[in-house]
Amino acid sequence: MPLLEVTQTKQISASIRLSESTATQVDQYAAYIQATADDVVEKALQYVFGKDPGFREFQKTPEASKVTATLRIRKAVQPVTPSEGARKPVAPMPTPKSEGASSVAARA
Repeated sequence: MPLLEVTQTKQISASIRLSESTATQVDQYAAYIQATADDVVEKALQYVFGKDPGFREFQKTPEASKVTATLRIRKAVQPVTPSEGARKPVAPMPTPKSEGASSVAARA
């Protein structure tokens, strides 16, 4: 039996806006605990969600499942496998000819 159990969780990217002072404090706290800003925000929200009894009660109500999502989630870019890339060749771009170059070549 392993000593550590690692569970994989699905991560998403989302865009949020913070005041400049809050963003600075997130960066400072991340440096203080030697973590990333993402880790600080994730753990801080988990802490608040777990400690707020009113929120935990709200989560049990039907209204909680009807909340309109306002978090701006970024769509992940799907990686292209080498075999997929080989099936879709890209045509070379034609190079534009300038008039000056063709008229000089014609005179030579």
